[in-house]
Amino acid sequence: MSDLSYAEVSAKLQARWPENKIDPTLDRVRRLVELLGDPQKTYPVVHLTGTNGKTSTARMVDALLREAGLRTGRFTSPHLETVRERITLNGEPIDEQRFVEVYTEIEPYVNVVDSENEHPLSFFEVITAMAFAAFADAPVDVAVIEVGLGGTWDSTNVADGIVSVITPVAVDHAHILGSDPVTIAGDKSGIIKPGSTAVLAQQSPEVAEVLLRRAAEVGAQVAREGLDFGVVSRSVAVGGQLISFQGLGGEYDDIFLPLHGEYQAHNAATALAAVEALLGASAQNIGQRMTRELVEAGFAEITSPGRMEVVRTSPTVIVDAAHNPHGAEATAATVTEAFAFNPLIGVLGCMKDKDVYGVLEAYEPIMETVVCTRNSFTERSMPAEELGELAAEIFGEDRVLVRPKLLDAIDDAIRLAEENALAMGTGGVLITGSVITAGEARTLLVRKPAGEKR
Repeated sequence: MSDLSYAEVSAKLQARWPENKIDPTLDRVRRLVELLGDPQKTYPVVHLTGTNGKTSTARMVDALLREAGLRTGRFTSPHLETVRERITLNGEPIDEQRFVEVYTEIEPYVNVVDSENEHPLSFFEVITAMAFAAFADAPVDVAVIEVGLGGTWDSTNVADGIVSVITPVAVDHAHILGSDPVTIAGDKSGIIKPGSTAVLAQQSPEVAEVLLRRAAEVGAQVAREGLDFGVVSRSVAVGGQLISFQGLGGEYDDIFLPLHGEYQAHNAATALAAVEALLGASAQNIGQRMTRELVEAGFAEITSPGRMEVVRTSPTVIVDAAHNPHGAEATAATVTEAFAFNPLIGVLGCMKDKDVYGVLEAYEPIMETVVCTRNSFTERSMPAEELGELAAEIFGEDRVLVRPKLLDAIDDAIRLAEENALAMGTGGVLITGSVITAGEARTLLVRKPAGEKR
């Protein structure tokens, strides 16, 4: 039993090199997992990368595998409210006691690696190793691992995915990964390993060429959305959407997904194909492991906290973690499709190293007013006043409010939605701009932690 408390372990982790600072090497984390006995090699891995949709897709893969009777571990990032969300066992966040135990078990080896290197292990390197160790100890039947950033040099890439999933690739983290999708795809393609199956969501032709070239170089099989699997049809339904899928081994008609948005339908198709690939589904043996009933049951309980999540009604308040133009465009399209807000009031808190101008442009057509605020992650978050100046260039000054405190911004947005809706219709509030903003808003408005099944 460790003498450390959960708060003390969290503080130790947060004191390390932050995950937004990247040193492109796997040497430190590879040395650490070697000292731990390479726990990431003790179970099959589904490895996910991409620009948007990774976490939602990982949650869907996890749910389908659990419905198939497998014990799962899932590692995702970043977290919304508690770091424990990143490490889940059978769909539930690792509890505080076990979190402390795992850290205590690996800390001596962390200290050895720290002493051997000029730069100590980063926060992300340590928590990645914690996840691998926790999954080995559980033990799990399969681990669903989401990269933190990029692919080739991401700490998770010391694991070799049997299935490698690449969600749509666009520009994000340009200062680290590159300023165009093709360059970024080159880095992300590094998770495709020899002998694996690469499940590729719909990509631009240029990105697809990069990914297919990597798969050919390492001898990986490929399943492509739009060719080998995909969404056959979808329609908006109460609380989500009704979707028919073409899977790798068969068709799955009229499956209810309790999430909004066309992009979530495509995430679901990708997740389904990944699970089929892992279980060896084909037209010949699909009935042995995957059935329509299994898919229906697996998707029925899906949640995606902080992703188009309705956290309050009267007026409706939605929390969404979109933080780049590609994600914001998808969110804007989803709000328009699934809701009839008149007016929609936005609450925006962004990171200053993102394409904030592009995010604002995506939201301008759907938001009557935007309330600019700042989340508490002060090292990277854009000051509310600076965000307000950018917003005024796109929205016009009369459609922009600046409220430095998030709670004040939410209160004013709700008030505006209520007041203006009296004459105009049904008002709504969309809180977005970053994962941190979504998480902090969720903490203020939702009682149940993000990682717990609802």
